[in-house]
Amino acid sequence: MEKAKVFFTKEITTDSLRRIYKKLGVELKGKIGVKVSTGEDGAKGYLKADLIGPFVKELNGTILECNTAYPGSRNNKEDHLKTAEKHGFTSFAEVDIMDEDNEFKIPVKNGRHLKYDIIGENFKNYDSIINLAHGKGHAMGGFGANLKNQSIGIASRNGKAYIHSCGQTEDPDKCWSVDYEQKDFIESMAEAAKAVADYLKENNKPIVYITIANAISVDCDCDCNQGDPVMEDIGIFASLDPVANDQAFLDAIWNSNDPGHTKMMERVDRQVGRHITEYAESIGLGTTNYELIEI
Repeated sequence: MEKAKVFFTKEITTDSLRRIYKKLGVELKGKIGVKVSTGEDGAKGYLKADLIGPFVKELNGTILECNTAYPGSRNNKEDHLKTAEKHGFTSFAEVDIMDEDNEFKIPVKNGRHLKYDIIGENFKNYDSIINLAHGKGHAMGGFGANLKNQSIGIASRNGKAYIHSCGQTEDPDKCWSVDYEQKDFIESMAEAAKAVADYLKENNKPIVYITIANAISVDCDCDCNQGDPVMEDIGIFASLDPVANDQAFLDAIWNSNDPGHTKMMERVDRQVGRHITEYAESIGLGTTNYELIEI
């Protein structure tokens, strides 16, 4: 397979975010949705308004979220919007909790674990998508970047339960008590991310992938007790290929000279996290073979 282009800059500013987006050469049309994590109340690492706000505002983008499957400050629309406001997201864009009223199923093709993916109903309303991820660790997935942001992130509350249980239940109250193999959960995330990519392609809706690797904690922004960063900021990655973009982020952690990178590597491998890119590649979502282009 041909190498995917992954653009990279060490500079983490609004200007460098604008520049790297332009390098992708895709003009997003119509109503633009920007999928980010608004962060659990108590988390610290979520992408901050002063960094991404001007960029999202210039594109007239809407922040896209779905409610969480776990109890917390974002498992219903009212609390979720309060948390988004507290974290500054409503100061620069409308925030759409896409599963506030309903959800719909999209097919998973050739999945080992999922028959379908369940995503927020309002996702239908957008003509173009920016998958704007924060690169960090994750207690369950090992790490979170574009693939996680596209799978768990775009899934409705029930859809998250379905992914977390590897296709065994859509009930958020039951999904945490089912038995599953960790590798199967990682593969379920990849299958859900592929389903979203297929849905967008079939409906002629473009998507671009950007990961901002700053404030890199071993914990996710969904953790209300998120730990402090364990290594230095890396930079911004951007691609039209989510697999390549996640792979570039992982490789940057592994190749870092920062002594704290061992903590990130341990967290990722403890959860079989690196398997997501190879499995996503095997089901045709993208390629792990990329060319890193520094801007």
